[in-house]
Amino acid sequence: MNGAVQDVVVQELDALELDLVDFRVTGSRGRPVYDIRIDRRDGQKVQVGDCERASRAIEARLDASPDVIAQQGRYVLEVSSPGLDRPLRTLADWARFAGRRATVKSARFAAIGGHVEVEVVGVREAANGGVAVVKDQKGMEHELALAEIEQARLAVQWKT
Repeated sequence: MNGAVQDVVVQELDALELDLVDFRVTGSRGRPVYDIRIDRRDGQKVQVGDCERASRAIEARLDASPDVIAQQGRYVLEVSSPGLDRPLRTLADWARFAGRRATVKSARFAAIGGHVEVEVVGVREAANGGVAVVKDQKGMEHELALAEIEQARLAVQWKT
């Protein structure tokens, strides 16, 4: 059932030229909470108006599709930006945020605790597709296939 809801979300966001960054379902069976994180395709920051447009479009479609949600009208829809520490999941994400810092969890870095903060260099073509290229604290470059990355998020850099 959640796959059908996610399909509706993706279709509605696509029509608005927005991308789905994250989709989580929490709450209860009788009143699920759909937590949706969106991003703009033009690279601009997500504004409140973007969340509002997305929420209204998704809600209208879900309410008009009784076959998608078992508890018709008994759900909570939360639409927001991906936040400062947005996840990096696709090669497009890694390319877009080149030059930024990210925290990466990968077995490749198990010797130093598994989590490491790196600089995102970009992406490169590889025999098995593209790879994310990162630079560690010592300036060494590492190529990581997406399958090797357990979790990656932009690192929040607070100015002091």
